Amino acid sequence: MKKENYDIIVIGAGHAGLEAAFACAHLNLRVALITLSMQTIGATPCNPAIGGPAKGIVTREIDALGGMQGLATDHSMLQIKILNKSKGAGVWALRAQVDKIKYHQWFVKQIKQNSHIKLIIGEVNQLLIENQKIRGVLLVNNQKIYAKKTILTTGTYLAAIVHLGQKSIVSGPMQQPSSNNLSQQLHNLNIELLRLKTGTPPRIYQNTIDYKKLTITPGTADAKLAFSHQTTRHIPFAKQVLCYLTHTNKNTHKIIRDNLHLSAMYTHQIKGIGPRYCPSIEDKIVRFSDKPRHQIFIEPESKSLDTMYLQGLSNSLPPKIQDLLVNSITGLTRAKIQDYAYAIEYDAINPLQLWPTLESKKYHHLYFAGQINGTSGYEEAACQGLMAGINAALSIKGKTPLILRRDEAYIGVLIDDLVTKGVTDPYRLLTSRAEYRLLLRNDNAQDRLIKYGYKIGLVSQATHHKYLQQQKLIKKTIRFLKTHSLSPTLRKVYGNASHTLWHLLKRPEIKLTAIISKRTLSTMDQQVIDKIEILSKFEGYIKNQNQTVIKFQKYENMRLNKIKDFNTIKNLSLEARDKLNLIKPLTLGQAQRISGINLSDLMHIKYYLDQKH
Repeated sequence: MKKENYDIIVIGAGHAGLEAAFACAHLNLRVALITLSMQTIGATPCNPAIGGPAKGIVTREIDALGGMQGLATDHSMLQIKILNKSKGAGVWALRAQVDKIKYHQWFVKQIKQNSHIKLIIGEVNQLLIENQKIRGVLLVNNQKIYAKKTILTTGTYLAAIVHLGQKSIVSGPMQQPSSNNLSQQLHNLNIELLRLKTGTPPRIYQNTIDYKKLTITPGTADAKLAFSHQTTRHIPFAKQVLCYLTHTNKNTHKIIRDNLHLSAMYTHQIKGIGPRYCPSIEDKIVRFSDKPRHQIFIEPESKSLDTMYLQGLSNSLPPKIQDLLVNSITGLTRAKIQDYAYAIEYDAINPLQLWPTLESKKYHHLYFAGQINGTSGYEEAACQGLMAGINAALSIKGKTPLILRRDEAYIGVLIDDLVTKGVTDPYRLLTSRAEYRLLLRNDNAQDRLIKYGYKIGLVSQATHHKYLQQQKLIKKTIRFLKTHSLSPTLRKVYGNASHTLWHLLKRPEIKLTAIISKRTLSTMDQQVIDKIEILSKFEGYIKNQNQTVIKFQKYENMRLNKIKDFNTIKNLSLEARDKLNLIKPLTLGQAQRISGINLSDLMHIKYYLDQKH
């Protein structure tokens, strides 16, 4: 057959694959996007929701760099809310329920409109290798496709097995074929594989729910909330779709305990390790036996579908038991299941085999992104796809790679955790994983990352100019607040004439809208107002965290990439030598974060560098 040549091959059109493909395409590279079927493009086989704690900030970061997930979410959302608003700004995050059909259709439309992306429906049989370099792929129909770089974003399809009760089926999600040949080839290439597991709960018909017995969970009454900094059309609060909350009970728990022997989780069918922070309902009942109930969120999947998603009820029980389980829950006594819950087991790679660029250490020109790297979640997948796409493109153009630091982005935290610490179960991003989370806020994603997106070429000049104008307004307003004292009217209310407006704004209960004129406020949107308030109220904390960053930055600046073999460094422990040679940290800071590396090891490395210098 005819050979086809591209700049980039992206295998998989899920959240990681789409970001990788569009990043490369927007940089004017020719992309072959290979997927099993049209159905898998932008699919949301689990809950069709984007965002949440930490995850929502990642989607904002993707957008600030010039990625797609934020725009796709804003164009297809059914409901949006801001989480943790009653807490500090460091943990604020957006979460949106999206219309899964519209989300998929939006990406299909973007692919069709992009002349740099060639969509290929097919299955990759194997990678084409020459001298430890990936040259392209061979499809199952024997078609060969060549490219300068290949990005593997196969999600949960590698050697996938679906488990439903005691029944096991060789299949990927959504009844798509399992990719067995590619998994076997990776094994043959001595790429270390992990066996992981995830799952999804049942979907029930909307008209079989007793809504009067459920607690309503509406969106946030703010029509201006959006993930993308480019979004101008917002979903009015009155048009947001309602979600609902109910709980399991003693009867629910008894049904599960009485039938654990029928669950794939507890019959040793499943060898893979499941997610620690999103366990199945069987796992919750066993691990948290003292809890009298667990939350179940009932959320819509699409305006064009008649089903609701039961978040929190993931399981691998037989269909008959799932019927009893669902009907035991308040508000769901008459509920009918359309799609039963299942567990899915799949192969992933050990991400310690990757550089921070997400390129393979063993095979040049091969990048990995998404759930194949041992992560869970659409947001974690999308940001990896974006970074793999950016770095593959920069490599082709002969430019310096983009590696985000832990103090710059949650994306930097995630990738550093993967390639430095590895995974033992599906990795989920949490705010607690970020030591600089006060710097990595929902409101300042552009402040941190737009400079990179603009420099690379993914952020347009118009978007960058709009951002710079916003920054001018913020600086002008802060300068005004710092140089003006309280007016006589404000002194009567708050006292202390020596205070500036900036000092007054530091009080937790004071809002910017209460201390400056309506005329000035008319030039600002809520995003600008929030930024100014946060910078005032958290000024001292932000300053302290920035000082901590500067303190540890010297370790991040100590490059180790010239050390080819850590066995040459005297007095290192055997464990340290093994782990350092395996991970090959690029900086002393990265070496410091490897488990098993102690202070004396770091001192010996630094002494070695000083002597070399």
